Amino acid sequence: MTMTQTIGNNFRSWRRAMGRGLKQRCPACGQGAMYGRFLKVRDECQTCGLELHHHRADDAPPYFTMMIVGHIIVPLVLILERTVMPSLWLQFFLWLPLTLILCLIILPRVKGALIGLQWAHRMHGFGEGHD
Repeated sequence: MTMTQTIGNNFRSWRRAMGRGLKQRCPACGQGAMYGRFLKVRDECQTCGLELHHHRADDAPPYFTMMIVGHIIVPLVLILERTVMPSLWLQFFLWLPLTLILCLIILPRVKGALIGLQWAHRMHGFGEGHD
């Protein structure tokens, strides 16, 4: 298979699916909301009816979120420490909330992108039936 998965005349662009997932939208139509609550994936899309309960994101979204946030926070901590050398309590009150906020913002988007990738590659039950 190529970067765009093709089966018959039906194709699913992994880039488009992941982009829609980053926006927390249905990977098929891009209109329906992927989540009912913060990280609770809907059983199916409200717009196109795509069954979303097949996804198997498991531990990958938190892992990728930690990698992304770590690559953002650690350089900032080092830069601030080398230039300003603030007190330890200031570091604590600055970086802890910023890390938490970034994780809460990035995690649902990463999970959505991974679900979109699974849909595009017809993984975990996303390949059965019609598009």
